Amino acid sequence: MPIIRSTDPDFCVCEISFDALLVIQAEAESRGWATRWSSVEALRGQVKEGAVLLRPLMREERGGVVRAYRCLLLFATAGDQNAGGVATIDLDPAMLESLERIDRDPDVRRALVRMFSLAAGGISMISKE
Repeated sequence: MPIIRSTDPDFCVCEISFDALLVIQAEAESRGWATRWSSVEALRGQVKEGAVLLRPLMREERGGVVRAYRCLLLFATAGDQNAGGVATIDLDPAMLESLERIDRDPDVRRALVRMFSLAAGGISMISKE
């Protein structure tokens, strides 16, 4: 799976609703894709209802055609008011195309790329010395 860079034409950052995430999860389940939650109930147990940020991380290609996108999700975790989580989920290319982008401004795009990089690498609250 080739990694999607911020300069690639299919790079985007989208803010999706919790309901949209449930639809994506259900589609991933029905297609038997491995990169998803084990069930909608498991997703509900880990993801707090509200907006979720999504960005494609890798593309799965077969015969020169994109079959699926592996996406990073950044979300508030259920049960903890201040904690966030990062997870991956596979997404149909047509679904990705239908989502509304929030990264059209170059400065915003750079900030979102940095934010996802930090989140995926791990963020911890630290005490200043």
